[in-house]
Amino acid sequence: MPQVLKRGRSADEKAEDDAKTRAVVEGILADIGARGDAAVREMSRKFDGWDRDDYRLTDAEIRDCLSQLSARDIEDIKFAQAQVKNFAEHQRAALKDIEVETLPGIVLGHKNIPVNSVGCYVPGGKYPLLASAHMSVVTAKVAGVPSIVTCAPPFQGRPAPAIVAAQHLAGADVIYCLGGVQAVGAMALGTETIQPVDMLVGPGNAYVAEAKRQLFGRVGIDLFAGPTETLVIADDSVDAELCATDLLGQAEHGPNSPAILLTTSEKLARETMEEVERLLQILPTGAVARQAWEDYGEVILCADDDEMVAEADRIASEHVQVMTRDPDYFLERMTNYGALFLGPRTNVAYGDKVIGTNHTLPTRKAARYTGGLWVGKFLKTVTYQKVLTDEASAMIGEYCSRLCMLEGFAGHAEQANIRVRRYGGRNIPYATAAE
Repeated sequence: MPQVLKRGRSADEKAEDDAKTRAVVEGILADIGARGDAAVREMSRKFDGWDRDDYRLTDAEIRDCLSQLSARDIEDIKFAQAQVKNFAEHQRAALKDIEVETLPGIVLGHKNIPVNSVGCYVPGGKYPLLASAHMSVVTAKVAGVPSIVTCAPPFQGRPAPAIVAAQHLAGADVIYCLGGVQAVGAMALGTETIQPVDMLVGPGNAYVAEAKRQLFGRVGIDLFAGPTETLVIADDSVDAELCATDLLGQAEHGPNSPAILLTTSEKLARETMEEVERLLQILPTGAVARQAWEDYGEVILCADDDEMVAEADRIASEHVQVMTRDPDYFLERMTNYGALFLGPRTNVAYGDKVIGTNHTLPTRKAARYTGGLWVGKFLKTVTYQKVLTDEASAMIGEYCSRLCMLEGFAGHAEQANIRVRRYGGRNIPYATAAE
């Protein structure tokens, strides 16, 4: 039985937070639906201190943002986007349209068709998270989405130059400087000046994640990507500094970002907790990371690797950093995770920023049933069928007729019967099963 050496907030406390978030978001979305631009403007002023006649950035504003970055900054953004594009292109190439003759004269197939319009949310209230532009816009472009809109909040009272540059270089068609629930609500519902999209993608805080949940159905979404989560799985082959650094590297995202250590070494567990305290004294983002660690940090001691696998699958974390003697043991056995980072040479920040895998990943145990954002999320796999011969239509029609009548669907059966009569030359009484 795993032993919990450090525990975060209780499930009841977390549920209370969730209920408050749901109520706030429901009210905001209802207001946007009723009042459109006026509601969006009020919320932008209230939450971001940001007001303007049109939240869409002009070409001149985009060029100005680009001019504020150094040549090295632009080069680094392009490098990261090239890695994301490269991996996404390999993923796209693995998704084939198919057409197969399953029985003589019967042809079935599927096509992978991109959605027509996507709204990409790029978080940026606390930090200008330009990497989210790579992950959503570049991947949507590779999928072939014709219309890509982006929204990112202002940073320190103006459009964040790095985010705007990343959105533009990634290929966004329209860029808005608009944040929070008001941004995703406007993109999903539409306003007098903002056209509604077919799908919302991108990570965000708890309010943005809840807004996407409530909007799902009216639009598609990629997944429920709320506050960042990290799970470090380690044994005594690594040291406390490495573990503590990887935990705090994600805890700095926000005060409600879970950071969990899972280990078979009590010595490593206790040394890591001490090292976390030491690093929090010198980490520039230590105030945020400390709150996340105190409220959502956990340290769990397991008996062996098998118990760590079981516990990791129960947690179903967004990011899982595996630093053990045999990381592939976990690759082969784990089933619930957003992304694995195998071995001490890699880490979550590589995936977040530059290595090429997508950083928009499932949180809050959604990894039990979905993976992260990838090129396939922007594609609809749709099927079609053709029946090429009279004989094939009559043959499949007889089966269909009997199965429809077995269910009591006479109208369905007649769709089959009329073809058995015409193409098979059989006289089947109306609304009866083919013998």
